[in-house]
Amino acid sequence: MTPATDSGPTGVHCRLDELLAERDMTLTRLSELVGISIVNLSVLKNDRARAIRFSTLAAICDALDCEIGELLVRAE
Repeated sequence: MTPATDSGPTGVHCRLDELLAERDMTLTRLSELVGISIVNLSVLKNDRARAIRFSTLAAICDALDCEIGELLVRAE
């Protein structure tokens, strides 16, 4: 097993798009609720994020009423 590099895939998939659709919520509304820019949420949504703060993760999960394991899953 090789360690993740800053430019390679992380092996983690963010299900933000799916969770937003299930809740009929826009990225704009989530941005308002959690105080995170739409650009940064888009990076996360499109699996381009390299890291996420625990406080950000908690705020997103609170706003979406979900568990961390529903938001972040192992990529297949």
